[in-house]
Amino acid sequence: MKSTGVVRRIDELGRLVLPAELRKTFNIEEKDALEVYTEGDTIILKKYEPACIFCGDARDVVVFKGKNVCTNCIKELHS
Repeated sequence: MKSTGVVRRIDELGRLVLPAELRKTFNIEEKDALEVYTEGDTIILKKYEPACIFCGDARDVVVFKGKNVCTNCIKELHS
């Protein structure tokens, strides 16, 4: 994990501002969703990209009955 040298304080409502440089680097736009998870004592933020429930691929995903399924898996299911 690379240190950015940027330090931010959490405000009274628990919010954190991500610096513009990081948002630009990771293509994070206003209203984008971020996943928050932990590994040991580390908190990780990751841009959320819906992925296929079968293969985990995030490309060409469509929602079918509330579930994310990629077009490749849809083709496989039809054969």
